[in-house]
Amino acid sequence: MSGTSHRYAIVGTGSRATMYVNAIIERGDKAQLVALADTNPKRIAHHAAAVEAAGLPAPAAYAAADFDRLLAETDPDTVIVTSVDATHHEYILAALAADKDVISEKPLTTTAEAATAILDAEARSKGTVTVTFNYRYNPLHEKVAELLRDGAIGEITSVGFDWLLDTRHGADYFRRWHREAANSGGLLVHKSGHHFDLVNWWLDAAPVSAFAKGKLAFYGENGKANGHDRGYDRVHGSDLASDDPFALHMAESDTLKTLYLDAEDADGYIRDQSVFAPGITIYDDMMALIDYDSGVTLSYRLTAYSPWEGYRVHFNGTQGRLELLVVENDHVNPALKGPNGASVHGTHAAPEEGHYELTLHPFWTKPTRIDLGEYNRSGHGGGDVRMLGVLFDGDTDPHARSANAQDGVNALAAGLAANASIASGQSIAVADLIKRDAA
Repeated sequence: MSGTSHRYAIVGTGSRATMYVNAIIERGDKAQLVALADTNPKRIAHHAAAVEAAGLPAPAAYAAADFDRLLAETDPDTVIVTSVDATHHEYILAALAADKDVISEKPLTTTAEAATAILDAEARSKGTVTVTFNYRYNPLHEKVAELLRDGAIGEITSVGFDWLLDTRHGADYFRRWHREAANSGGLLVHKSGHHFDLVNWWLDAAPVSAFAKGKLAFYGENGKANGHDRGYDRVHGSDLASDDPFALHMAESDTLKTLYLDAEDADGYIRDQSVFAPGITIYDDMMALIDYDSGVTLSYRLTAYSPWEGYRVHFNGTQGRLELLVVENDHVNPALKGPNGASVHGTHAAPEEGHYELTLHPFWTKPTRIDLGEYNRSGHGGGDVRMLGVLFDGDTDPHARSANAQDGVNALAAGLAANASIASGQSIAVADLIKRDAA
């Protein structure tokens, strides 16, 4: 291994870590994974085996509780945080205290107190924080940013954003740790953070207040009333789940079996709970009005139980309107087969039926359809591979897509204010929740 290799450590070794482990393996001539940390040693072993299989030195393994020792003993240049959302700040703060750079999965954190602590810690540290908002790197979203910044619709006055998660993707948040708000902050923090960040980035503005409504309308104990609950608590070992389109059959996926099913005895984490089992404390149907410091208002809605997946976003301006429709999958097919040829039921999207329509509507003339041509749409609309190029290869970033800690706080602010509004029934000012960086 070259002495000039950049040294990485990853804390949190669930499925999301896979993208980063693979990226480091692919760059073995200039990158080295020196350490992995998690609460579950079997998940660490899964990723360490992938590194060794590539002929690279095995990373050191640490319990998550020994993260400070990891920093001292392995001396990484950059720490990558892919742990449970509510724990992000613990590792970010420790890494910054050791003057390490940090790459954090979104959301940056889940509370206002942790957000301000991260901003303060970064100001004292030689290290910096990057938040991986991969949707910024989607070519469609880049084109939207370009059009808006070039004044294609004049001054932006309002935005409408409607995001649909299908009963494959949306359901998954209700069977794993995300189902508890204490872990994830709810979907307005965990998932909508992507969308709020996009709007913040497109507008070059920050949210100042939110009024929101939210409810658990479909999942959880609603399943008894809507007829979807099959009456089991978890899939594995239950005959009642055998033909349930909402079931996740981990035994039929090598990766899920290794990372979760076979690792249950190490920490007790159950990855395949029924999405209709009790204990869910997050919403599946949310809407919010967000006011921005630029004077723009965002009307936003997230639905987590749609038959199709995609989104609509429109911008009104003083010179016209810009509209984007993205259909990522037009339905979920429960008869699709998993990686071993067995049925995995509701875990797969239908064959690619997706399409997009990006349309510019100037005043006084016919609308213009904008076609980006062919491009790689895998991995968050093609965003993942472009983001990894910036993170690991130093690729140019002409659209200012890299997100820093303040960007992470701004995305979080909208979700926290929306959650607080749902709880109180009142409009919530961001300044009452999060201390802004005056700089």
